[in-house]
Amino acid sequence: MTTPNGHKTGPHPYTTLDRTGRAMMARSTGGASPHAAAAAWTDWALHLARAPGRQLELAEHAMRSWAKLAAYAAGGASKNAPFVPRPEDHRFNHIGWAMPPFSLWQQSFLAVQDWWDRATEAPRGTSAHNAERVNFMARQALDVLSPSNSVLTNPEILQATMKQGGRNLAEGMKNAVADMVARATDTPVEVKSEFKVGKTLACTPGKVVYRNDLFELIQYSPQTDTVHPEPVLVVPAWIMKYYILDLRPENSLINYLVGQGFTVFAMSWVNPTEAHRDVALDDYRRQGVMAALDAVTTIVPDQKVHGCGYCLGGTILSIAAATMAREGDERLASITLLAAQTDFTEAGEIMLFLDESQVAFLEDMMWDRGYLEQDQMAGAFRALRSEDLIWSRAVRRYMLGEQEQDFDITVWNADATRMPARMHSEYLRGLFMENRLSSGRFAVDGQVIALKDIAAPMFVLGTEKDHIAPWHSVYKVTLFTDTELTFVLTKGGHNGGIVSEPGHRGRHYRIGHREPGASYMDPDSWFNRHERKGGSWWPEWADWLAGKSGAKAKPPAMGAPKAGLPPLDPAPGSYVFQK
Repeated sequence: MTTPNGHKTGPHPYTTLDRTGRAMMARSTGGASPHAAAAAWTDWALHLARAPGRQLELAEHAMRSWAKLAAYAAGGASKNAPFVPRPEDHRFNHIGWAMPPFSLWQQSFLAVQDWWDRATEAPRGTSAHNAERVNFMARQALDVLSPSNSVLTNPEILQATMKQGGRNLAEGMKNAVADMVARATDTPVEVKSEFKVGKTLACTPGKVVYRNDLFELIQYSPQTDTVHPEPVLVVPAWIMKYYILDLRPENSLINYLVGQGFTVFAMSWVNPTEAHRDVALDDYRRQGVMAALDAVTTIVPDQKVHGCGYCLGGTILSIAAATMAREGDERLASITLLAAQTDFTEAGEIMLFLDESQVAFLEDMMWDRGYLEQDQMAGAFRALRSEDLIWSRAVRRYMLGEQEQDFDITVWNADATRMPARMHSEYLRGLFMENRLSSGRFAVDGQVIALKDIAAPMFVLGTEKDHIAPWHSVYKVTLFTDTELTFVLTKGGHNGGIVSEPGHRGRHYRIGHREPGASYMDPDSWFNRHERKGGSWWPEWADWLAGKSGAKAKPPAMGAPKAGLPPLDPAPGSYVFQK
């Protein structure tokens, strides 16, 4: 093509030079686009500068806050504190923060935080996305200045220092040096843990029965004399390792299902390398979900399959199910979506990191390497809860001299994976930024698919405190489907709400059922109309699956050697160990 002036359009001659420069910059900024940050601050500041009324309001708010602080200080900090931390902020839990002068320092910090929360509410005309990003960046800057980060202003650190004679600071210095050396040499700090993959984690007995370049398929050994004839195929997210669903035997969702008389298969995704740079999002459907489904129906022939997708695995399962419905493929007996989004208009705080500038910046960084580094996604998720996942951790490790607590989910959380460049770009653009799936613009093999074509019954679960896939966003699947659907809202976050085994203390959930063709109910009305029940949601799901299954019979054989699917390796296979 040419412009009206005769200039040819298309790739610019120095595009590679530009991308190289941005890729180098991305390495120094941790993948955060400085252009996106500058645009957000500029948008907010210019609109605020043109709003004298809003400026006056903020000045009055500051005066009232300082008056509250003065009254609190004059009362010897014996009155009720005027400012309270956010529910997820545990930096000020120590009893020492209730005593002066620590209480006044804490209240001063919270007052400033409160003012910035008010100041970064979007002035009229400001992009709401930019205002939220400015609020996020202001919060990150304030977290650096928190009195909880200093030895002299944190009563818990002072108490520990006096009690231990400074040994905590010496141990903290050792931890800091070890972490700095690890970062400088790009070698992880060796952490001693009783939790080992294949031994105490991901240890449900089974066999790898299929393997390709993208995943291994694990078939789990039966634990009951008879099983339901319809197998369960678990499609985990490829952002992290699959064994969040197979932790210790007592809190493994996979082990629980097997114990309830189900034949369970689970996919274990490869940890991509530069060789996977051109793997597309649709490859995860074709060579992933569909290849796994083909293998399962070969091993268990003449039976439909219960599909279960967690997080991004649920999204790709939904895409696969809608494509199958379009093509008349009826092999799915049911579809379960665990904390999985099909609509991304309310996709949560992760959207703070996404706009055209940021995605282009990430694409250039991935173009250089062929993948997104493990720490990139993990760092973004930590930043969303920086007061707890970054600063509180730093205080415990570097000033209190404490080692990381040994939890199964902590070990899993540190076992991050990479993302192929092409897939991640298509995922961010097509789903997060353009929301093609629920808006009727997501094409598979050149033809648009529709979620409403899915006829298989659905079991959809959201978690109350999920900041990655907020439950209101997960619930939106009820807008775009017409099939029978059961929705469950459970206590916990994106991971903790899923790992919610029977007997786990303090657990609760709500459950509701929608008949095909029923009128839409908004999420808040749904919440108010369904009573809270105590306990785990796992038995509800097992009962729901059993109700969609046939009478129990003899378990199938492991693999199908005559059909070219012999058992290969013991579970959990080899891909889960890739670093």
